[in-house]
Amino acid sequence: MTYRVDPAALDTLFFKARSQNGWTNQPVSEEELRDLYNLMIYGPTSANTQPARIVFLTTPEAKERLRPALMEGNLKALDAPVIAIIGYDLEFYEKIPELFPHNPGFRDLFVNIPAMVEPHAFRNSSLQGAYFIIAARAVGLDVGPMSGFDNAKVDAEFFPDGKVKTNFIAALGHGDASKVMDRLPRLSFEDGAKVL
Repeated sequence: MTYRVDPAALDTLFFKARSQNGWTNQPVSEEELRDLYNLMIYGPTSANTQPARIVFLTTPEAKERLRPALMEGNLKALDAPVIAIIGYDLEFYEKIPELFPHNPGFRDLFVNIPAMVEPHAFRNSSLQGAYFIIAARAVGLDVGPMSGFDNAKVDAEFFPDGKVKTNFIAALGHGDASKVMDRLPRLSFEDGAKVL
């Protein structure tokens, strides 16, 4: 198969990249987090709305605030140098005049039809969450994304004003290769896709 991206980049982003279950003690700098964010934002979202909001938990105290919301099997995330909470802003449409300047009136669609807000925010923050994982790998970080937590507890602790809701969380750092599981199967084209 021919790709238009360097094979080493494909290995970094997909083929050799793995979800992490353990971490080395190598730190993650704020500069790396900024680099990750500033790469992630170039992934497309509907009408460039960019509803994802990220909170990076970098201190032991901040990570401990997350502990009560984690399922027992995901307490391993607390060992990572950083845990990112990927949320979605329910008032994302207020940024439309800035982010979609050729059609600032698009904001009114969400103001006038409130039922459109959360599905749009969740869908597009999920896209941004995928870009987040790829961007983290691109800047040299490993990722352990997860959804095994109590969303309501995370929202109450980190987004108490109710304007942002949690989508998923992701541990970040430099993975401990000895704790990576064997690669699991993937669906074949025939099982996961069709051409009409």
